[in-house]
Amino acid sequence: MTGTTSFPKRKNIQDQQRQNLVIVGSRNPVKISCTDGGFHQVFEGTYLVEGLNVSSDVDAQPIGDEQTYKGAFNRAKNSKIVFPEADFWVGIEGGVEKFQGELAAFAWVVIMNKNGKIGKAKTSLFFLPKAIADLVDGGMELGTADDEFFKQENSKEKDGAVGILTKGALNRKNYYQQAVILALIPFLKEDLY
Repeated sequence: MTGTTSFPKRKNIQDQQRQNLVIVGSRNPVKISCTDGGFHQVFEGTYLVEGLNVSSDVDAQPIGDEQTYKGAFNRAKNSKIVFPEADFWVGIEGGVEKFQGELAAFAWVVIMNKNGKIGKAKTSLFFLPKAIADLVDGGMELGTADDEFFKQENSKEKDGAVGILTKGALNRKNYYQQAVILALIPFLKEDLY
C-alpha cells in the first residue's frame, strides 16, 4: 500500500494580502505620521504610507476655508497625478481665518481613492495669540511665525502651533489624525456615501 505524504500548502505571493499604498501630498513627517495613524486606527490590513512633494497650488499660507480646502484637495489630486498606482491619496493643508477680529488656525484633510471617491474633514480650530497673528497678518506663514516668536526651528514638522500653545497636551499629529479619521468615513461606510 502506497501512502501519500501531505505537505502544508505553500503560499505564493498572489495568495498573500496585498499591501495598500497611501500617498500623502507632503514630505512633512507630521502629515505622514497622522495619516499612517489614522489609516491603521480605522482599517484592518496593511497600509504603507509614503510622502510625496507636490504643490498645493495655493498661497504658502492659505487664508480662509475655501483656499485651505483647495490646497488640501490639490495636494491629493496632484499626488494622484504623480503616483497613479496608489490606492489612496491624501492632502492636508493648514490655514488661518479671521473670526470676530481674531485669527484662528485649522486644517483641511482630503482623501481620494482609486475608485474616485472623496472623503473630507476639517480639524477643530483654535485662536492664535495676537503677537503670532500680527506676524501672519504681516505675510508670514504660521510655521515661520511660530519659529520666530517661540525661538524654535521647523516647528511645523514637530508639534506646530497647537502643540506649543497647549504645552504638548495636543500635538500636531493627534490634532490632524482626528480629521484624517473623519475624512475616512465615506470609505468605512461606502453603502451610505
